Amino acid sequence: MERLPNRTLENALSMLSAPRPILIATLLTLAAQPPVFGQLKEAEPVSEHIRLGESESGQFRVGAEITAKRGAVKNIRVMVAVPLECDEQQVRIAEENFTSNVESVDYRMLNGDGARQMVINIPYLAAGATATAAVTYDVTTRPVLPPEDDQTAKFKIPEKPDRSLRRFLTASPYIESRHGTIRKLQRSVLGDADEGLTDWQRVELLYDHVLESVEYVEGDDKSALQTLRDGNADCHGRSAVFIALCRAAGVPARMVWVNNHCYAEFYLEDDSGEGQWFPAESAGSRAFGEMPLARVILQKGDSFTVPERRRDKLRYATDFMEGTPVQGAGQPSAKFIREQL
Repeated sequence: MERLPNRTLENALSMLSAPRPILIATLLTLAAQPPVFGQLKEAEPVSEHIRLGESESGQFRVGAEITAKRGAVKNIRVMVAVPLECDEQQVRIAEENFTSNVESVDYRMLNGDGARQMVINIPYLAAGATATAAVTYDVTTRPVLPPEDDQTAKFKIPEKPDRSLRRFLTASPYIESRHGTIRKLQRSVLGDADEGLTDWQRVELLYDHVLESVEYVEGDDKSALQTLRDGNADCHGRSAVFIALCRAAGVPARMVWVNNHCYAEFYLEDDSGEGQWFPAESAGSRAFGEMPLARVILQKGDSFTVPERRRDKLRYATDFMEGTPVQGAGQPSAKFIREQL
């Protein structure tokens, strides 16, 4: 698949080439005071249903380097996605590197708990000057183990999904779950299934159909429909088809973005109505209801709305910058940082 860092940089630079200044919200200008930097919250307790393997720890560096190459710029605001706290991943700030012209660095969640963004505020950047805001995180990720075989029968497709799940039941960018082709395929795969199958087994049928009918081929990201037309795709296209089929069958499902890869998650509930997300690998070895590799998780979801870009539906919360050139100057350049150390 196309790597997230490359795509986000491309999107950000395309915004910088806009012919008109971009207006942003008024920023605090308390330059005489020390910078104020936001801290990350601890992850919520792990669900009783999720089984986790041995943890793997490492460091991940995220941030941006902004240079006023075409003259002075004011009111610069930069958004960068950072590693996500979730059941299987703990994140802690290890080191911060902020130049003095960075006024503040805060954090915010998008789509509830699907992505965390670092928001960098730079009130003024003189011509030729560079501002840097980079954070190194200690990230501890654990592989997700499959449920015990005798436990899978208790998981059901939710009859009355909670409001927070509804966005994972409808169409989203690259996941055309309402299209007739997707609905017809879902009915075809499950229509001939044994009536005695559990809901877990029915979702597994959809997963196996994708692995068997869509050849894995490295390439550009494809939508679910394009993948079905071509009969091949990388991790993104395969995940998109599986997610679309799940949603057409009433199963909440979403994309998980990790460093240089993505896979799917689907949601089922136990007899008491308590739900759990289960991963499904889309490349390499078959892995349904589990994630044997501990990769750094960046975002979960596939339809994001960012306050500064409310008209855009984004597959993931892209790195983004906006600012106002001073007296005819041009837009600054941005180098986004995302690297595993």
